[in-house]
Amino acid sequence: MNIESNVALVLRRAQRRHRLRIVIVLLLLSGVLGTASYRFYWHQQLYHFVLQTWGGPAVVKPGLWLPGFTPDVVAKPIEGIVEDLSGITYDYDHDRLLAITNGGVMQIVALDRAGNVLERYPLEGFDDTEGLAYMGNGRVVVSEEGDQRLTFIQLPEKSATLRKGTEPFITVGVNLSTNNKGFEGVTYDPVGDRLFAIKERDPRQLYEIDGVSKSLNGNLSINLIDRTEWVNHSVFGRDLADAYYDPGTGHLVLLSEQSKLLIELDKEGRFVSYKSLLEGVKDYFSPKVYPEGVTMDAQGHLYVVAEPNLFYSFSRKP
Repeated sequence: MNIESNVALVLRRAQRRHRLRIVIVLLLLSGVLGTASYRFYWHQQLYHFVLQTWGGPAVVKPGLWLPGFTPDVVAKPIEGIVEDLSGITYDYDHDRLLAITNGGVMQIVALDRAGNVLERYPLEGFDDTEGLAYMGNGRVVVSEEGDQRLTFIQLPEKSATLRKGTEPFITVGVNLSTNNKGFEGVTYDPVGDRLFAIKERDPRQLYEIDGVSKSLNGNLSINLIDRTEWVNHSVFGRDLADAYYDPGTGHLVLLSEQSKLLIELDKEGRFVSYKSLLEGVKDYFSPKVYPEGVTMDAQGHLYVVAEPNLFYSFSRKP
């Protein structure tokens, strides 16, 4: 074999190795992108991003329009909470926020709208308190994940320990999870007297419970409706961490912790808008920060809390 043939053979082998490296890189990249798309639903986010960006609110149903919210407070640690911040709700009777933790010293913490602590209510006898919703006149409902229990508590005006005892409760023993994937969040519709309770995943589920306050006041009339079809049809997030019912629009905002998304649904469970919590401010949420709770106040500000102990607020600019 002459020198030219040897050189040609070496070149062909080098080219084959180069092509093989390209194929391997493309396969690895495809796997990474596929995993990311599965976790964050990027393909669906891209579709709705184009719809929202090119059309704006005019092409979708009237609502909260989540892309219009921009951050005011980012990743503010809440004083006295080290870890396991898991839910938030708005107390419209006192114009304050109420947050809840689900580990260590479980507690409900009253906050002002800047995330500063006002009162503390330690919880005794409760287990894995993931969700919290304000129902009016000092009453809150706490969701305990493992047994999918909703417990109704009357909050005192000042800081005090809340001991689980004879408080009324509802347990929804449907599709109970063996791996701690039960009720993750809860929200209340004060006009329609409805609770919405969400199951985190395996599978993701949404339940509507009607007639709650009426029943607590002595007129038993509970009606349980499975709204999981809304989630399956309209929510492109891997899990459900919390929910917020907006009385002004009648819309639901659902939070996905794993996909780091807020998704707005209308009264019929149809998609309206979404916001990725990974955009802007050099990422609101680092890989070790997990959004767990969402609510809004009477002034239209939006709040998110995240594990371990972080507070975020957003508002819509004129």
